Amino acid sequence: MQFKLYTLYFLICTIVFGTSLNYNSTSVNNDYYSTQIIEDSNAFLNATKTLDSVAQQFSASKSSVSNLKEQLATARHSFKRIEFYTAFKYAEFIESHINGAPLHKVSYVKNRSEIKPPEGLQILDELIYSEDVHKEAINIASLTKKLYFSSLRLHKNVQQQHPTHSELITALRIELIRIFTLGVSGFDTPGSLNGISETKVVLDNMSLHLNKIDKQSHHKSITHSLSILNRGATYFNETNFENFDRLGFLKEIIDPLYKTLGEFPLDDESYSYILKSLPLNLNTTSLFDDTLLDPYFYTDLTEKEDSELLTSLGKSLFYDTKLSTTNTVSCATCHNPKLAFTDGLPKPISFKNGDTLQRNTPTLLNAVYANRFFYDLRAFNLEQQAEHVIFNENEFNSSYTAILNSLSKNDAYTSKLKNTFGDTLISRERVLKALASYTSSLRSFNSSFDRYIKGESQTIPESVANGFNLFMGKANCATCHFAPTFAGLVPPYYKDSESEVLGVLKNPRTPHKELDDDKGRITNGIHTESAWMYVNAFKTTTVRNIEVTAPYFHNGAYKTLEEVIDFYNNGGGNGVDLNVTNQTLSEDSLNLSEAEKQDLIAFLKSLTDTASF
Repeated sequence: MQFKLYTLYFLICTIVFGTSLNYNSTSVNNDYYSTQIIEDSNAFLNATKTLDSVAQQFSASKSSVSNLKEQLATARHSFKRIEFYTAFKYAEFIESHINGAPLHKVSYVKNRSEIKPPEGLQILDELIYSEDVHKEAINIASLTKKLYFSSLRLHKNVQQQHPTHSELITALRIELIRIFTLGVSGFDTPGSLNGISETKVVLDNMSLHLNKIDKQSHHKSITHSLSILNRGATYFNETNFENFDRLGFLKEIIDPLYKTLGEFPLDDESYSYILKSLPLNLNTTSLFDDTLLDPYFYTDLTEKEDSELLTSLGKSLFYDTKLSTTNTVSCATCHNPKLAFTDGLPKPISFKNGDTLQRNTPTLLNAVYANRFFYDLRAFNLEQQAEHVIFNENEFNSSYTAILNSLSKNDAYTSKLKNTFGDTLISRERVLKALASYTSSLRSFNSSFDRYIKGESQTIPESVANGFNLFMGKANCATCHFAPTFAGLVPPYYKDSESEVLGVLKNPRTPHKELDDDKGRITNGIHTESAWMYVNAFKTTTVRNIEVTAPYFHNGAYKTLEEVIDFYNNGGGNGVDLNVTNQTLSEDSLNLSEAEKQDLIAFLKSLTDTASF
């Protein structure tokens, strides 16, 4: 009976998941590499089968927690040997069924929303290492069963692939981004925090593949990369999650590897369809290169349409009060360039009646690097974001008819339109493209920390180095504020913007702690997102230039960085005994010392880029 159920489940998996793995590779047949990946895929399949067996025994009280943890580690290490390739070829499937974040997701099926619980290695890591592991035994057994059949489907598809040198090198470079942003930060191992040992597995496997490529290509970039990997082994001697030197690892191993592998000549375009769907620019030499991400991926404006003239037009519109009904308010009213395009207020003032608007003004620096906008994620691009402000009765309270009529009578705009477009036609589309062009130009990747990472300066204060290591490790900041944007734009593909439920307080300085009454994302008006996990959820904004963008959070209730760090250190709302049932922030204390808090602040201040405002 059990065998029949397994068979039925496999058939269902084949029907449901089959289309997401149906790639027609035109790569050159190269058994030298495909054999190794197939062997590693088979090892992962066997590891998940054993993990499932142990989980079934555990649910029947016939196996121990230690045995369960051991088999999970084996399965995770096995996956790490094929992650670079499978996550490159089958990104959506891996995210949904093998190693996605342990968060519920909403899918829209047949005109209704469905909440899908997480599955795969990350949620298993969280459950198996939780204090409630025995209570979760049946759930764990169900998840391992799903994982086994997902790995079976994955293995079937891997056997049909024949990767080339170029494809492998590209996948390995993306894996470098993944292991630094998601691996050593602890994002990938939310329960065990075994990301450091797993990173070593990834690099050892990378050496294996590069050695094979070296035997065939003899290219100097591969030889150089292997020497960097050999040097990198020293980072894993007598280290653990908290004392791992992430800054040194980035400067001496990750970035040099990323650069050197990028010197390998790519001569195959069979996988170009994957790269064309991503904002990643792999013609870069550092994870902190200011051109790593393509800003045009996130806006309706195309690079071909954009120009310095269009940006100049957008800048004029940005500072022009004619866009508002009263002719007294411009975009710059709330986005002051001297304050990194914020306003220094808890919440901006409404021009209508003097009341405050609903939420704090976020910075516009690097705002383009997101696929959703506003704290409640109600807009899907910069153009929509501008329209929400233009039409909002408490902001511009305007219309395109009024705006276009006003601008068409202005000789300065007539001249700019003529220079930019070749004619004087003013239209809704042109206004939005110009505003998007100017907003997209507000980029900030030239802080003292950026210059140090890219080798433009040779030293950095010890407190900043310590703070970065805390940010990326013990303080748990980088599991939501991902490098290099230090926002909720999720690596390694940087396509999706996250929201989080933190349990932000109405006033952190009062003895009586009360949850802020703003419900966040669930109120954004998008009916497909009317789900319980979006109650009190807000977009994860960047911490770049945070030194000059106080006060903080969506309600502007936190006046200083010290208050913000104390909030996180205490475990958010749940950490101070509020009942935030869907809080995504761990309620456990970070146990940061006062010295560590100051080091964190030193690092955050090192992200200030005065040249950008």
